[in-house]
Amino acid sequence: MEDFQVDISFSLKGKVALITGGARGIGKAIAVLFAQNGARNVLVDLDPVVESVAQEISTLGDKSIAAVADITRKDEVEKAVAVALREFGTIDILVNNAGVAYLDDAENLSEEYWDKTMAVNLKAPFLLAQAVGRVMIQKKRGKIINIASQAGVIALDKHVAYCASKAGLIGMTKVLALEWAEFGINVNAIAPTVILTELGKKAWAGEVGEAMKKKIPLRRFGYPEEVAAAALYLASPASDLVTGETLVIDGGYTIQ
Repeated sequence: MEDFQVDISFSLKGKVALITGGARGIGKAIAVLFAQNGARNVLVDLDPVVESVAQEISTLGDKSIAAVADITRKDEVEKAVAVALREFGTIDILVNNAGVAYLDDAENLSEEYWDKTMAVNLKAPFLLAQAVGRVMIQKKRGKIINIASQAGVIALDKHVAYCASKAGLIGMTKVLALEWAEFGINVNAIAPTVILTELGKKAWAGEVGEAMKKKIPLRRFGYPEEVAAAALYLASPASDLVTGETLVIDGGYTIQ
């Protein structure tokens, strides 16, 4: 049998990670953990505050930079990728984290909200994966991590556009994993339950949150750092045999 050593250090030393939605919440938590484990980050966000966040994260390890961009536009995606390549020369890890949620009954959801949801949650990850994937194909290695949702595998009331977009993202993950495996590229998704970001805390406060937690076997919501920990695993060499999978982090919600 071949003598094969598995790297379980979870080190990202020398790796370059491009993370969308990096200004706050899950994206920032992933950037922080990646930096603490040796990665250089490119934080992409529509909010210019991402520039100060990148400076803050740079104090934790190697250099992090920011790129302000509207990732629903192909030209701006290409500019963000160009910034990463100009600064660091390569991209080893892509985390498609940026997302939006517009909620309404299916019969009332506006076309505008449907289109915005699909643009940010599905089109943008494809544009990023396509642009970064070309870099990874040339290098014959890379890790792509798509932040999906439990809503991509089950139905949630008033979430028709969100569920559809996240289900589409999971489907895209599988196809990219299949097509790019020959190039040494791993493509996986993470599907969290409610995560207690600033927005999550506001949206799920009070009775609505308590009612939701009763549906979760572990009876609690998640924290951004728990999603970041899963992303670190999928970005590291420890997960080199994992591709096309969706890691559900939901306290057991979807097992029922």
